[in-house]
Amino acid sequence: QVQLVESGGGLVLPGGSLRLSCAASGLTFSRNVMGWFRQAPGKEREFVAAISWSGGSTVYADSVKGRFTIARDNAKNTVGLQMNSLKPEDTAVYYCAADKGWRPHGIPTNYDYWGQGTQVTVSS
Repeated sequence: QVQLVESGGGLVLPGGSLRLSCAASGLTFSRNVMGWFRQAPGKEREFVAAISWSGGSTVYADSVKGRFTIARDNAKNTVGLQMNSLKPEDTAVYYCAADKGWRPHGIPTNYDYWGQGTQVTVSS
């Protein structure tokens, strides 16, 4: 059974940083594209970042480019999302997802497995 478990969410001041982590089990982690998505209240789920099998290729949403960094550790079956210069509009539930394909992308319907999410709140 595939499990994706996110952690690291919380409340942070604008301009602050958080690091999210996603621990995966029950799948061949190193053969899955990993992605992060987020969903704010009343809005659709949106793409944040994705990373290839080896970690050598990454893609980001324009809204987070230059502020967020996705990275993976295939030895530990984890993928992280370093979030810097956080803004109130980054407030959302953040989800980790896995895709059995090979190319990192931002299409949520093509991801096969999802975590339960972790809340990130950016507020003063």
